[in-house]
Amino acid sequence: MVRIALDPTPFHSTHAFLDFFDVAARAGYEWIQLTPHPEFVPFFGHPRVDRAHLATMRKRAADAGVGIASLLPVQRISWPDEPQREAAVRNFRRVIEVAEALEVSVINTEFSGRPERFEESEAAFYRSMEQLIPLLESAGITLNFDPHPDDFVEDGLAAWQILRGLDSPAVGFVYVGSHTFHYGDRADSLVPELGDRLGAVYAADTYDHRRSHGLRYITNPPGNAVRVHQHLRIGAGDVDWEALFGLLGRTGFLGREDAIICSNVFAEDETADETSRYQLGRIRELVAAHI
Repeated sequence: MVRIALDPTPFHSTHAFLDFFDVAARAGYEWIQLTPHPEFVPFFGHPRVDRAHLATMRKRAADAGVGIASLLPVQRISWPDEPQREAAVRNFRRVIEVAEALEVSVINTEFSGRPERFEESEAAFYRSMEQLIPLLESAGITLNFDPHPDDFVEDGLAAWQILRGLDSPAVGFVYVGSHTFHYGDRADSLVPELGDRLGAVYAADTYDHRRSHGLRYITNPPGNAVRVHQHLRIGAGDVDWEALFGLLGRTGFLGREDAIICSNVFAEDETADETSRYQLGRIRELVAAHI
């Protein structure tokens, strides 16, 4: 059955990195997704771990009874300028080594390009993946991509078509609930299209920024090229979770042992413990109702 993991980002300011496994266990989770952190893999930076630290991580995870379902590094592998892209590939090579050392077979990430430089970013993405795919395939690791708001590709179907162009089973898709409306609100057509290449779903809610004639949010000056979304607890926004989980059930995602659902609520740090428990309970209810 699908693995349900906790994104520990809400605990970054209150807990030490190595305590995240205990935090997840106390909230009832059996799995965790390790996200960017200054003591592990910082945003756009080289991993900060050696063999001894990785051994300590494995022990802390085992002691807590929590498995590491996936890693989430964010590196500029689609950056249109070559120095940043080359650094990102170098960093990602080390991330793959870290995943192997931790016996983690799934890495989730973002494209990390620029929407105003689409063609250059797309070309940079394919250059980077030419270098990374052989390493992924050799290591038996799947790399899943989320077309994040403000990336060079944001529409879900367009992103999948770019990934499909790589023609590698080592590459898949991350569906982030809170990015639904930037994806084009097309889960009913996208999820079946992805099939077993959908590797992970992030469970966080958001408001539909397109409502009220585009005035759901107001930024100044008008016309700002901003992408607004939230990471709220399930039910606090406009995502149709029953419909989404219905799709996940009908396409077989919920029954797959290699699939991941990750709770990644970022907007409620002051109630992080309660929210983490709520998310786990609600996800389990949705899975049970639709598997």
